[in-house]
Amino acid sequence: MSEDEQWMLHAQRLAEKAEAQGEVPVGAVLVKNGEVVGEGWNQPITLSDPTAHAEIMAMRAAGQLLENYRQPETTLYVTLEPCSMCAGAMLHARVGRVVFGAYDPKTGAAGSVYDTLQDERNLHKLTVEGGVLAETCSEQLRDFFRAKRKQLST
Repeated sequence: MSEDEQWMLHAQRLAEKAEAQGEVPVGAVLVKNGEVVGEGWNQPITLSDPTAHAEIMAMRAAGQLLENYRQPETTLYVTLEPCSMCAGAMLHARVGRVVFGAYDPKTGAAGSVYDTLQDERNLHKLTVEGGVLAETCSEQLRDFFRAKRKQLST
């Protein structure tokens, strides 16, 4: 198993925390030099905060730990392709690399719908790797929404 896959499994475990709170199961872990500097999972409902996406929560935690809003030379692992908001935050934080699992054909901003992270007009350039453990990440989301639909129909 590759290092990227190991970190993605870590992000999937964080996504389980979101699901346990009734949130869409997305998890994120920010790594620097092989060490966790920030973790997060979706919490917008729990925190009544539309910005409380997994990626944002992980970057906030890293900012506190590193005492810096800039997070160069880090890799952000997230189970779902980032949205535009999260992609913008990654650019501002100067994240070095993002690795995501499932592609998001509705709001993905790392190549699926938008290509925010690779836009040539950006001052900061970061590396993007998509599809790591894509099937298990997608399955986690499908199972969640399937259960939600079933719950609503009964």
